Amino acid sequence: MAERVTLIDGRPDDCLPVSDRGLQYGDGLFETIAVRRGQSCLWGRHLARLAAGCERLGIPKPNPELLAAERDDLLARAAATDGVLKLTITRGSGPRGYAPPAAPRPRRILSFAAGLPTTTNRAEAGVRLTLCATRLGENARLAGIKHLNRLEQVLARAEWSDPRTLDGLMCNAQGHVICGTMSNIYALDDAGIATPPLTRCGVAGTVRSVMQDCAQDLGIPFAERVLRPADLFAARGLLISNALLGVVPVASLQAHGYSTEALPTELIERVRQIALEPETHP
Repeated sequence: MAERVTLIDGRPDDCLPVSDRGLQYGDGLFETIAVRRGQSCLWGRHLARLAAGCERLGIPKPNPELLAAERDDLLARAAATDGVLKLTITRGSGPRGYAPPAAPRPRRILSFAAGLPTTTNRAEAGVRLTLCATRLGENARLAGIKHLNRLEQVLARAEWSDPRTLDGLMCNAQGHVICGTMSNIYALDDAGIATPPLTRCGVAGTVRSVMQDCAQDLGIPFAERVLRPADLFAARGLLISNALLGVVPVASLQAHGYSTEALPTELIERVRQIALEPETHP
């Protein structure tokens, strides 16, 4: 199995022209997709978010059948078992300057890296989080989508080096918790499960939508609500989610510890089953 394989516009390659707007301006989108037993997870939800992001940015949407064919080719070339598929769409190359080309030719970049996070091995015990000083800027036009501009997350991730800390939570300018550098956050209290609204900033994770659907099916109250750090410290329990981990309990935030006993086990198991179960590719 190859550790890393990349296709650019369907051809094996690992070089981009310096004129690519993704490189020049972060003008594009990406999806990080779990691959298990050689098959992708939550492919449909990832493509839906990608399409929504393309519409928001005015980038022509890629053909879903073409992306699926290139995904299959990539995974076959990599002899993939478990790993991470990254799908990137840029606006393509263009002349110097911010103005988008009148007739953009988007570039498709698919890469596979072998291996998945080992955090899932200690998921039941819970993971450790920290609070980041770096704040998220607000822009409703970019909120929710997974665009290529990730300098805020880069700066936030540089704030800790302890390998026992899995992620750092980021706030907006008002001090409201929005999300982790790579995850969505959920607080359990007497009213049910709350997660921050993502109307001004943050990424709407694919597993976040699975959480909402499963909570509704199980009759568990699930609401978007402003959360401050004090609300998280007062919560009965915390969860985080992303596409590679599914959903995992939080054992501690800073020095504050949580018990995982109060967390809804049935919800966690159902979300993991949907989020981490590979799809059968046609």
